[in-house]
Amino acid sequence: MTAIDEGIFHISFEEFPQEILCYANHIKKRISGEYPAPTIHLDQDQIEFLLPKIGARLKGIMHCEHKIFARQTVVARINKNVSLEFQEEHHLQLPIAGKYRYGLFYQGELVSIAVFSAGRKMSGQPDTYRSFELIRFCHKNSLLVVGGLSKLIHAFAKDFPVNDLMTYVDLDWTQNSNLTSLGFKEKGRIAPQFYWINGAERKIFKLYEHAVAQQQIQQTGHVKSNSGSIKMVLEL
Repeated sequence: MTAIDEGIFHISFEEFPQEILCYANHIKKRISGEYPAPTIHLDQDQIEFLLPKIGARLKGIMHCEHKIFARQTVVARINKNVSLEFQEEHHLQLPIAGKYRYGLFYQGELVSIAVFSAGRKMSGQPDTYRSFELIRFCHKNSLLVVGGLSKLIHAFAKDFPVNDLMTYVDLDWTQNSNLTSLGFKEKGRIAPQFYWINGAERKIFKLYEHAVAQQQIQQTGHVKSNSGSIKMVLEL
């Protein structure tokens, strides 16, 4: 670990494909500008409270996890409680119930889930046109399901009249999404969002002023922003 600025530390591992930047609690913004290599941005509170999840995701990037293939799994709808519990255990972000939830089962064990929104009408499209959002996707920590997301999307699109599927890719973790391999196309960048953070608790806000207001109301915690996100769309 190398300090590159007060409260910002650089970590690199041999043969690991991405650089890692860690930000202390008092650092409010990410380092701006282009990075010479793909970069992961982590906050102090994430390292303190989410380290097992972070470790599992880093293993996935390195392909160090135990692999299974989507063809070895069975896809099925899952209920809200099962989905929320799985996200709580395996996803870095806050659990979201969504509208539709699908899971992959390997030998009877839930190993991967995808959470989708309800359909939305789109301006300029026919009345029958429906756009859905892929809200959450994650694997069980100890597994990497090769082809898992593709299988989940196909199951969902078979059950509902999906004209396009959109999702957001976290720029804190990647600057070039591998969703392009599934046919997703980048449709723009979303500005950084803001967090009020108090220990393990995080609340997200679109405006900095709202996050600061939360801090003032609670009289504790701190405020910082992420790197924003990439909007990706898959036309079906």
